[in-house]
Amino acid sequence: MKLVIKNVTKTFKEKIAVNNFSMELQSGECVGLIGPNGAGKSTLIKMISDIIDPTAGEVLLNGKKISKMKREIGYLPQYPNFFHWMTAKETLTFMGQLSGLKKEELTNSIPEILTKVGLRDERNTKIGTFSGGMKQRLGIAQALLHKPSLIVMDEPVSALDPIGRREVLNLIEDIKNDTTILLSTHILSDAEEICERFVIIKNGTKIEDTTITELLNRNSENKLNVEITAKDHKWIDVVKKLPYVKEVEVIGHKVKIKFENIEINKIMLLKNALEHDVDIVKFEINNDTLEEIFLKLVVKK
Repeated sequence: MKLVIKNVTKTFKEKIAVNNFSMELQSGECVGLIGPNGAGKSTLIKMISDIIDPTAGEVLLNGKKISKMKREIGYLPQYPNFFHWMTAKETLTFMGQLSGLKKEELTNSIPEILTKVGLRDERNTKIGTFSGGMKQRLGIAQALLHKPSLIVMDEPVSALDPIGRREVLNLIEDIKNDTTILLSTHILSDAEEICERFVIIKNGTKIEDTTITELLNRNSENKLNVEITAKDHKWIDVVKKLPYVKEVEVIGHKVKIKFENIEINKIMLLKNALEHDVDIVKFEINNDTLEEIFLKLVVKK
């Protein structure tokens, strides 16, 4: 399975929602489409799912136009819309038939998929009684029912309470072993938990396509946070004179130290501290968090 998004643009009247966007998704990947509200994530997701057409560019799955490959895609909207008077089993039967699945096939697959999403015991319960998390899990069930090679999720947990959010994240973590996933979210911690790769979008334009490790490494400033006790403050004067130390910032008992090469110099500094019998309370690399990096990218650029 290979998804190719090639120079896709979508305009609504004079507003450009997605601007010349390109990316590729390989089989087995779990990729997070990250961006603030209004960045163009949902518009892009709908074009990938063939719900709306791009103004320019194309979306290809295995080299074919996405409109000819819809059977290979499972789609979970941000707010799955079900008939509340139907049961979970009736809903999946109805949606499966709309997807062209035969009744015999659904008889076997529906109990299996309901078990997978943790709703087997609720198969005959009306959806009107379901919690938000249960509805979202049922939404994932309908997206997986026809065994797609790619499942596309639009903000799958943004509207859920902490319990529902945890249920759905655990489920996504489980199903990503069996299918390729592209999910959009503005909640960075969710993407960090389940995605290996981030594609960051701002104002409809792709600004990053990277892994978590690469993003963190690129934003490392070769700084170390060291916390010491009051009796060891005199050691700071020693640190300032070390040839490999570029900068020292002191805030109370906390010292932020910038090096030429943090991987080598952090060991040298630790040895120096031990030689001076310094009581170290904390010793850690001062990298920006993913949230801080994200804010720099989407707010300050």
